[in-house]
Amino acid sequence: MTDTATPAAGDKTPRTERGRRTLRSLLDAAAAEFGERGFHDASISAITRRAGVALGSFYTYFDSKDAIFRALVRDMSDQVRSHVAPAVRTAPDGLTAERDGLIAFIGFVRAHKEIYRIIDESEFVDPDSFRRHYATTADRIEQRLRAAAARGELHDDVSDVHAWAIMGMNVFLGLRYGVWSEDRSSEEVAAAAAILLRGLARR
Repeated sequence: MTDTATPAAGDKTPRTERGRRTLRSLLDAAAAEFGERGFHDASISAITRRAGVALGSFYTYFDSKDAIFRALVRDMSDQVRSHVAPAVRTAPDGLTAERDGLIAFIGFVRAHKEIYRIIDESEFVDPDSFRRHYATTADRIEQRLRAAAARGELHDDVSDVHAWAIMGMNVFLGLRYGVWSEDRSSEEVAAAAAILLRGLARR
């Protein structure tokens, strides 16, 4: 993933660049471990081996396997947002922003296929993290839609329902064309999805 890392909880937040690099290594290793083995079969010792750090170093940043899993869900949400944001920000209008955001999202999923297993497991391991992941994503989409409506690009009645519908579409398109198969380009998938999005356009 990127060089940034979601801070650990409380006073475990790293204060040095070396500490931030170690935390990043642990989160990346956790993504690989949880993605391959699932939460229950994953272990702290396997995570530290993957990260190339001493077992004791783990507890400098996290209290338990549950704690790093929760941090990983937040981190993956942040990673998606950071990856999609530039494409959305540079789009000339609201509909193009959603199309370009979908392209960027599918690209992220193809590079990090483990995200689906981890987010899905969070529904049972940490339901609050699961709900927060989707709620904050939908909130960002709704804010974009409302801003586009205010600019006169979309219908005035755009709402949270539209945001959740778009998010749901993106999630399953990412699953089908990012995880299960890459038999269509992300641009082709987004172009087809844009036909549905055009219903929001002001005429």
